[in-house]
Amino acid sequence: MSRRHSAEKRQVIPDAKFHDIIVAKFMNSIMYDGMKSVAEAIVYGAFDNIETRTKQDPLPVFKQALENVAPAIEVRSRRVGGATYQVPVEVRTERRQALAIRWIITAARGRNDKTMVDRLSAELMDAANNRGNAVKKREDTHRMAEANRAFSHYRW
Repeated sequence: MSRRHSAEKRQVIPDAKFHDIIVAKFMNSIMYDGMKSVAEAIVYGAFDNIETRTKQDPLPVFKQALENVAPAIEVRSRRVGGATYQVPVEVRTERRQALAIRWIITAARGRNDKTMVDRLSAELMDAANNRGNAVKKREDTHRMAEANRAFSHYRW
């Protein structure tokens, strides 16, 4: 990591169908080996599944799922006098979003449904309803931060 200056943030182009930057970031995170059209088909297929199952616009369901999965606090390792402490710190908004996207995709890939479209749509609907592995990951992170609250005075 460079000490002189931080890396510039790249401009993400909004996706074609919903004209939303967050959906485009989500799509880029799903993508393997630069196969954007495959990632696009997975995300849009999952959104179509959500629309048919819930009879409502998939974008608010997606946003609600991200909001439910995004962590407010996390623990970071801090070395003080030869001992390493897990210090709870608040999560920046960009990192919250990135973690939520990553956790939803990881949870979807770990499911046992037939296709990735089915897995992703099921995980997004579960996350929107405050269930599923991605939400469990957020709760575990919060629980860990709560357990280590005694070390919060080491915050930097």
